[in-house]
Amino acid sequence: MRALVRALAFALLAMPAAADPLAAAPTRVAALEDAMPRGASLEERLGAICARVQAVLAYPPVARARRVEGTSLVAFEIGANGLARDVEIAATSGSAHLDRAAARAVHAAGRLPYVYGRLEIPVRFALEPRAPEDSIAARP
Repeated sequence: MRALVRALAFALLAMPAAADPLAAAPTRVAALEDAMPRGASLEERLGAICARVQAVLAYPPVARARRVEGTSLVAFEIGANGLARDVEIAATSGSAHLDRAAARAVHAAGRLPYVYGRLEIPVRFALEPRAPEDSIAARP
């Protein structure tokens, strides 16, 4: 389940493999089993979680000044109160500044849609959007 959630989160952000080594997203996802059979689908909830985290993401001024970009893979669980808990960096962006900002964004996202188990989501820092429709990258 953990690997499926990780692959699905990468697919939602549609990051090209050439730009980021973490972005090996499958082109097709098998049928998902979920602990919450009613309401929003797992894909919709994961998309909402990624969007909320990216929306509150603050680009660290030091990283912006040095023109540092990257993607941090953040692992966490969602507690019964809807807040992220046990937040840690599963894969570094290569910058401690970006990694700390990614972890802070997960905490700052507030109440999240519930997903059972430990999640790993990519948090992307980009100084320039990759395409006009790219609206979830952290902006300086």
